[in-house]
Amino acid sequence: MDRRELAAFLRSRRERITPADVGLPAGTRRRTPGLRREEVAQLAFISTEYYTRLEQARAPRPSREVLAGLARALRLADAERVHLHHLAGAPPGPAAGPSREVRPSIAELLRRLPHAAAIVVSASYEVIAWNDLAAAFMEDFSALSRRDRNLARRAFLGPHRDGRRLYGVTDADAFARTAAEELRATAARYPDDPEVTGLVAELRSGSEEFARLWDSHDVSTGPTLCKTFHHPLVGSITVNCDSLDIADRDQRVVIYTADPGSPSEEALKLLSVIGTQRMDVPS
Repeated sequence: MDRRELAAFLRSRRERITPADVGLPAGTRRRTPGLRREEVAQLAFISTEYYTRLEQARAPRPSREVLAGLARALRLADAERVHLHHLAGAPPGPAAGPSREVRPSIAELLRRLPHAAAIVVSASYEVIAWNDLAAAFMEDFSALSRRDRNLARRAFLGPHRDGRRLYGVTDADAFARTAAEELRATAARYPDDPEVTGLVAELRSGSEEFARLWDSHDVSTGPTLCKTFHHPLVGSITVNCDSLDIADRDQRVVIYTADPGSPSEEALKLLSVIGTQRMDVPS
């Protein structure tokens, strides 16, 4: 454990974060740049005394739980989190489960795509970020529980609204097959994550189709680059589907765009105006 370097690193990370970054009021008497020590301690769920001793290079080696709390409180990037562990003499082990934290730059990217529906999907097929057009195009994910935002669960267990599987997309069966194959790889990467193992067990017991696909041990096929969704308000929309991997987070950004000048592009423009309101329901 390098106490001096650890102290300097913690202090430098603390001073770069503004109260607004973590949802705290700035106040009018703030003299220190960034966060106060007691604010970091509160966010990391440790005592102010212990955190102060860490910054003074006088504390004993922090546990992995404390390091995880500090990384979360200080909004450390993955490389910074690894560096923190090494400074503390506790090299990080493999991630226990798929990351659900979306980089701010990726969230901003989604916001800057007003004419494209875009989502971020975790390795377990949970939708963890989306822009406004995606909510109008697919579903208002903010109104759903975490459980119901999992696309693999929706594909195999429903609900299938109006008898249509997964938003009425034309390649729903192919998507389900790919999801089963990729979940097998996810389960291999995160064998100790209870959410992943629980999801697989739930799908195997609740869907004969998933159980059959799971037991086939097939490898993942190539992506579908064009697909058609059936939207309850504007009808069929054909979109290009591009997937961008975020390797360091084991996530992917999925972007749906329509060909310029096509009826589908006009439909997406209409949805961007309608938003998530239900115009088919009488007021």
